[in-house]
Amino acid sequence: MNQLISTGPLAIGLAHFLTVGAILFTLGIFGIFLNRKNLIIIMMSIELMLLAVNINLVAFSSFLGDLVGQVFTMLVLTVAAAEAAIGLAIVVVFYRNRRTIEVEDINEMKG
Repeated sequence: MNQLISTGPLAIGLAHFLTVGAILFTLGIFGIFLNRKNLIIIMMSIELMLLAVNINLVAFSSFLGDLVGQVFTMLVLTVAAAEAAIGLAIVVVFYRNRRTIEVEDINEMKG
């Protein structure tokens, strides 16, 4: 099995994809924990984490020569798109009612 995309001095291997995925996932975690006030940034950080997982799935799928990882990636992208659409709709309705999208104000929606 060939783990390199191209030959030569600029060959991109599995480790490069895993490194990019790890960096994106770490940025997503930092986005969630460092900014707990803005709901849109939290949702974008979750999307970034899902994309990092998708990069890893496609990289391993290509490395192993199996399409299961790529099919699962399409499933994850579908769920992520639905989550983004529903989450954005909830944020828009909440902003129309309260004129704010801070996470602390969302606790007022209980009960």
